[in-house]
Amino acid sequence: MARTPIMLLGCTSDAGKSFLATALCRHLANRGVDVAPFKAQNRSNNAAVTPDGGEIGRAQHLQALAARVAPDVRMNPILLKPSADTASQVIVLGRHDAHATRMPWMERRPYLWPIVRDALHGLAGEHERLVIEGAGSPAEINLRAADLVNMAVALECAADVYLVSDIDRGGSFAHLLGTWMCLTDDERARVRGFVLNRFRGDPDLLGDAPAWLERQTGVPVVAIVPYLRHALPEEDAFRHGGRFVPGGLNVALLLYPWASNLDEFDPLFHEDGVNVVPVQRAQPLDAFDAVLLPGSKSTVASLAHLRATGLDAEIVRAAARGVRVLGVCGGLQMLGTSIRDPHGIEGGDATGLGLLDVRTTLAADKTVRWTEVAWRDDATARGYEIHHGVTTRGAGASELLPDGLGFAQGNVRGVYLHGLLEDSAFRQAFLAELGWRGRCADWAPRLDAEIERVATLIPASGWAV
Repeated sequence: MARTPIMLLGCTSDAGKSFLATALCRHLANRGVDVAPFKAQNRSNNAAVTPDGGEIGRAQHLQALAARVAPDVRMNPILLKPSADTASQVIVLGRHDAHATRMPWMERRPYLWPIVRDALHGLAGEHERLVIEGAGSPAEINLRAADLVNMAVALECAADVYLVSDIDRGGSFAHLLGTWMCLTDDERARVRGFVLNRFRGDPDLLGDAPAWLERQTGVPVVAIVPYLRHALPEEDAFRHGGRFVPGGLNVALLLYPWASNLDEFDPLFHEDGVNVVPVQRAQPLDAFDAVLLPGSKSTVASLAHLRATGLDAEIVRAAARGVRVLGVCGGLQMLGTSIRDPHGIEGGDATGLGLLDVRTTLAADKTVRWTEVAWRDDATARGYEIHHGVTTRGAGASELLPDGLGFAQGNVRGVYLHGLLEDSAFRQAFLAELGWRGRCADWAPRLDAEIERVATLIPASGWAV
């Protein structure tokens, strides 16, 4: 028998909804519940590929793994992939929807809501329980008429709603009370409890505050979730820090605007003796052992940023001095000689950095799929593709991966496959070329162990779900 869905809504963005949804999915799965995640609309350039070749937000992909169910495009039927400050590509049920992308933001609801509703009820009919995540805050009064993801979903499926506040930021009781007051009467009736997330210290320091909040609202504080540092991928942020260590193995990761799928570099941050240093502004790169250019939702704009900041010259200088350079997807395209944009997908043509003798043409159709290819010494590497580009090589570049998926020229490499550094064999070979003497462990079991660790926070918080 289907049970009432659980829905997490935040007082603010980054209150920890995705993290808690992941924890809840594994907690319930460990108790034998057939659970699935759902987020009606996500905004992120960190995308994942489902087994049938659709795009969903990385967070919902992770939550599906936590729930031990196959990722499904219905778990995130609408994905907004920002390509400029005021523009996003709209992915509907895993595919780019040009019509929705062209529509003004506030006019999309009549077109998108039936899709959200059908995906919601379809999943609810196939699973015992849903763990649903909202977006931002339900208290955004100016966005209420266009709501696809917060209280509209809660009312549609009669969910038990829990309001989440990040108490580590401060102001939680005001946030919770204020958010509750911004809801309508029928919306307040769905709220079952308040959750204080990322709590450090002694709970006795809260004093009478939870009881005071309940007197104001009639809603109890049902969970005090301890603060926990974790290695789970972020939904749409980048929180890794790193510093150059003289004499160590140092890798520069370039963080240009519209960089995408940065979580695929997470395994490098967790290898002993590897120092990954995020780089946003021009600085000398020739002392690094490697430079990484991640994917980009807007390769041409990101390339323009490199030139505007002077990072382009630093990349070229580092490559000339023998530093290993690896570009992934959009990063590969930037390393080439040219990018042609005949369909106006990214606003026009561009000249690349010229470090790889390859040329890219942006195709109208988008390639989205999982791919396994033969690699060094008949080994295989597995990753996922998300790109419009079709890249061909000139005489100066050699094939690194077959079928136009990877190229090499001296110490410069470019690949279309995302996720290769999550593959232990590829990561081992990459780091060994830099002189690293460690041994890479499989990333998937480590990630699963981390999901198990965060799931223990649910009973530890006192949350009875």
